[in-house]
Amino acid sequence: MAGGKWTIYWNEYSADTYLYGSEIQYHKKDDVEFENLLMPPGTVIKQWYSRTNFQAKKIEPALPMIDGERSYRITVKIDTLPRENWLIRLVFQDRYEEEAGSLTLRDRVTEFRCPLKTYSYTMQLINGGMTKFHFHYITIQELEHGTEE
Repeated sequence: MAGGKWTIYWNEYSADTYLYGSEIQYHKKDDVEFENLLMPPGTVIKQWYSRTNFQAKKIEPALPMIDGERSYRITVKIDTLPRENWLIRLVFQDRYEEEAGSLTLRDRVTEFRCPLKTYSYTMQLINGGMTKFHFHYITIQELEHGTEE
């Protein structure tokens, strides 16, 4: 759908979440509080997928299908303590599940295109030096032609 907008929340499925030493409180769908004072920077805290094996993981894909023909805007709504940071990494795979490219985001709003041969992708929330944060949501919006200039 042209101009589509998708909102990604932090679901309670814990297999894709860094749990070691973590305290996680699910206040609401759009308010998850995470605290871990000992987690090293660079740790993947949470992952979302555009394709999953439902029989194996028992979860449905959380990310929309995107392609290399269009441009997208990703908006991250995470509240952190002052001087604490997060990273979002998008890892694109081809149809053979080989990595086709990746993109690391540090800004709340970023426009991007994925590689043409993207078949699926994973989105990772990475610790950039955080100890505590509130995760609200991430949106991915397909940009209309001409909007990305």
